[in-house]
Amino acid sequence: MCALVLCAAAASVLGDLAVYRLARRGSDRFARTIARSRQLAGARKRLGHALARGGGPLVVLARFAPGGRSVMSLVAGVEQRRTREFLPWSALAGLAWAGYGVGAGYVGGQWLGATWLGAAVSVLALFGAGALAAFLVRRRPAPVARAS
Repeated sequence: MCALVLCAAAASVLGDLAVYRLARRGSDRFARTIARSRQLAGARKRLGHALARGGGPLVVLARFAPGGRSVMSLVAGVEQRRTREFLPWSALAGLAWAGYGVGAGYVGGQWLGATWLGAAVSVLALFGAGALAAFLVRRRPAPVARAS
């Protein structure tokens, strides 16, 4: 089981690095393409600011949001974030994601067996975790009250 987690995590990190490197090399072209979409431009701006403020935990959280992994790798490359700032967080995210996936599969297999009910519960858990991650990523921080 440990080998499966490591293989899945390694594949995940390699995928992140591929997108990151492509975006970093073609950052001008990607930036022009992203600028055409208000949604993508807004996401780039927010994620770029978060990464600049040490948003490594956001890389981990984005792994569990639908599409978050790809967007985070793309923005990190377009924003020219250094590899040493991105890679450790991507590795942590890959391990967390792989551990979650393999662990959930193992527990589900032991608990429910290879049945349709087991497959349905697994799919619901996957969508639930993704929805929670998307909610947390989109949630705006509360304004800070200033003392007079």
